Amino acid sequence: MTRFLGDTTILLGRSLRHVTRSVDTVITTAIMPVAMMLLFVYVFGGAIDTGADSYVDYLLPGILLITVASGVAYTALRLFTDLESGVFARFQSMPISRSALLWAHVLTSLVANLISLVVVLAVALLVGFRSGAGVSAWLAVAGILVLFTLALTWIAVLPGLSAKSVEGASAFSYPLVFLPFVSSAFVPTATMPGPVRFFAEHQPVTAVVGALRGLLDERSVGGDVVVALVWCAGVLVVAYLLATAAYRRKLS
Repeated sequence: MTRFLGDTTILLGRSLRHVTRSVDTVITTAIMPVAMMLLFVYVFGGAIDTGADSYVDYLLPGILLITVASGVAYTALRLFTDLESGVFARFQSMPISRSALLWAHVLTSLVANLISLVVVLAVALLVGFRSGAGVSAWLAVAGILVLFTLALTWIAVLPGLSAKSVEGASAFSYPLVFLPFVSSAFVPTATMPGPVRFFAEHQPVTAVVGALRGLLDERSVGGDVVVALVWCAGVLVVAYLLATAAYRRKLS
């Protein structure tokens, strides 16, 4: 375990240095959600009745999830690039932990996405987002976002390991970015037709959005938080098992 932690820390530093040398990837990850937030707040927001006092307060949880879905595409891309350039093979020929390089990419994704989330939240504050949530509620929000980011990152590892091209490595994120649109992220699900409403109300994004929105609105969200955590943990475990199996096959 000591060796694994030491190797992961060193390789994490390597990956983070690559990110700092291409800060445009973090900025690009934040630009699309910010543009979408401004579009909905200032163009569509006035025509959408959510029952909330401020549409940006209603909208922000979904935008944060879209930010993560956009960011994990770069995880798959960085992983694919390391594989194609032979970096994985060179590191695996050294006396280091076999899984350290994979975990370094996952933790890099977590750090980069958290930076993007802070940027999006700062813009939301500028356009009117306000929350009276206390420290414990904000810590719960941060915990859910971290768990959600890890779940999507492990999903991103799969195309990063198996894609045949750069485009294929990042294209998987499109369905993830689209999923919040068929949820309660932008409009109440009650306005949707029957089959769409059923899907929207029973998919994981709606559960996570509901938990985040309730925490930020200072509402009682015990049940919503449990459902969101179960969804995130379930996706995380399944994606982790599939990704590590694919990683072992790739190395063999």
